[in-house]
Amino acid sequence: MPGLYLHIPFCKQACHYCDFHFSTSLGLKGKLVEALARELELRRDYLSPQATLDTIYFGGGTPSLLTAAELDTLFAAIHRHFKIAPQAEITLEANPDDLTADKLRELAASPINRLSIGLQSFHEPHLRLMNRAHSATDSARCVRLAQEAGFENISVDLIYGVPAPDHSIWEQDMAAAFALQVPHLSCYALTIEPDTVFGRRLRKGQFTPPPDEFVARQFEMLLAEIAAHGYEQYEISNFCRPGRESRHNSNYWRGVPYLGLGPSAHSFDGTSREFAVANNTRYVTSLLEQNEVPATRETLSPTDRANEYLMTSLRTARGCDLARLRQEFGVDLRTQCADYLHGLQENHWATLHNDVLVLTDQGKLLADHITLELFQDLG
Repeated sequence: MPGLYLHIPFCKQACHYCDFHFSTSLGLKGKLVEALARELELRRDYLSPQATLDTIYFGGGTPSLLTAAELDTLFAAIHRHFKIAPQAEITLEANPDDLTADKLRELAASPINRLSIGLQSFHEPHLRLMNRAHSATDSARCVRLAQEAGFENISVDLIYGVPAPDHSIWEQDMAAAFALQVPHLSCYALTIEPDTVFGRRLRKGQFTPPPDEFVARQFEMLLAEIAAHGYEQYEISNFCRPGRESRHNSNYWRGVPYLGLGPSAHSFDGTSREFAVANNTRYVTSLLEQNEVPATRETLSPTDRANEYLMTSLRTARGCDLARLRQEFGVDLRTQCADYLHGLQENHWATLHNDVLVLTDQGKLLADHITLELFQDLG
């Protein structure tokens, strides 16, 4: 069944590593909620008439900035235009500084049944370096408050590869996260994007990221700790207790259609993508004054779809089904990339069994490079 994504493009302050679309001015928040409700109406047939939603995901930005009344408005609009599966996964991304006891009681009274909390670190200097709005104390406190409020399905985010003299801070961050006993972890290497504070500092020589070997070692440490604590790595950056995957994100990686609403959001219907304008004012004006969705459409060629499947499937524990590539997209990697596939296995970067290509732990460190090589071979 398809999913629904709603992009809430507001933040209290800008994290120094973030290049997502957002605004730190909240003046348009109420109007944007109205515009999201209008977009729900205008795009109710994008997936299929009266589609039943299996997942709903409030991403951002910072969706935890929404008030209870704003969430009620959005859920009322969703119910008017879609059916929701009885056991649907409904996720809200949240920042620790928003998750007071009162806020969590409001969220627990809503249809939301899963929280994805952006902790990033339990180390105060790293939080300050990244310009996070919460403190190290908030990181653990908010999770415990969420659990006390009745939320059991919780994911927390951590960032590794932050400049440090050694690996001790990362070891402490992992230990603190495991102590929370949450069923899901998302762990990302710090990436320096050009149009961010870190990117600008890097160009000026004011920021020095750690060497690749340092980051790779922290990833290896993570994999060892994950296994020791009974978690499974079902995607390169995502880990869960058995059976506790993020259903919404897993559907992305499997190529399940979804409708994305809000500025900069993407949608996918199986053969094409739509991209909403990444501008809050234009988004609101177009929907509330012109009754039009400000989005562009891209029809995907068979090669585009094959490349997307390669990129997403190789990140997962399920791997890339070469038979599906042949049957759905007309791409025969065994013929077109025979030598490269052999090299992957010889170097212990991937395994190939029953026509399924799966990256090893060593190969996961090179996932982007391996995927790019396969893209190039597809021509």
